[in-house]
Amino acid sequence: MNIKVKTARLSIISNSLLIVMKVIVGILSGSVSIISEAIHSSMDLVAALIAFFSVKVSDNPPDSKHPYGHGKVENISGVIEAVLILVAAALIIIEAVKKLLGEEIVLEKLWIGSIVMGISAVVNILVSRRLYKVARETKSVALEADALHLKTDVYTSAGVALGLLLILITDIKWLDPAVAILVALFIIRESLELLRRAFWPLLDSSWGEDEINDLELKLNQMGVNYHGLRTRKAGNYRFIDIHIEIPAEVSVGDSHKFCDEIEDKLSAAFENLNVTIHVEPK
Repeated sequence: MNIKVKTARLSIISNSLLIVMKVIVGILSGSVSIISEAIHSSMDLVAALIAFFSVKVSDNPPDSKHPYGHGKVENISGVIEAVLILVAAALIIIEAVKKLLGEEIVLEKLWIGSIVMGISAVVNILVSRRLYKVARETKSVALEADALHLKTDVYTSAGVALGLLLILITDIKWLDPAVAILVALFIIRESLELLRRAFWPLLDSSWGEDEINDLELKLNQMGVNYHGLRTRKAGNYRFIDIHIEIPAEVSVGDSHKFCDEIEDKLSAAFENLNVTIHVEPK
């Protein structure tokens, strides 16, 4: 089992445990903000499951039906995860607004809820750091998306814990649904950013400006005369399509050797790279 799959499994286990804790305490306390966090964690669990299966599929080698590999599975999973987070946020806002518009707000055992939210924040800090580390090492969009979910959970759990403490101190019960709405708005902002990052590569968008500048610098350092440079991404895989100019008198064998050198040097600089070179005489 590779490191991406192991890390995705860790997220599944932690989310499952946190959901059980939040649901139990949410029911005992009657707090809509805790229930909103349970909903949020449920979406995180679904996202973690999607990430787990997507990283297993995305690393499968190219085959006859998918000659360019399966990297875009991770982008698709990122889009699905972002939509799920938006749904969770909508559910949170609906429940909170009902409370603010007149439903009786009955709160009990808030100190337990505050402790559970604190525990949730700490657990998610540790797991999200691990996810981000592996996502950076493996260029995994799915793990990055999962890490983002847990990062939002850290802030929202901490916010709910603070809100519950304020209710204990002030006895202002409408703070509970108000905090839940703030949590939901924060979640919406993060999910829209995730949706943007995951969706555009599905349209074969190019590399980032800094990455392209780095690529062009390396080509120039190798003395490559080129034009028609195109780049795209699919999950953690990167693709380059480039036309290079070689003197007409150079043999096919030497041209091929030069292309191999270009591929080797670029592959050493950029992970999971696939290079297509078109040779043109000059």
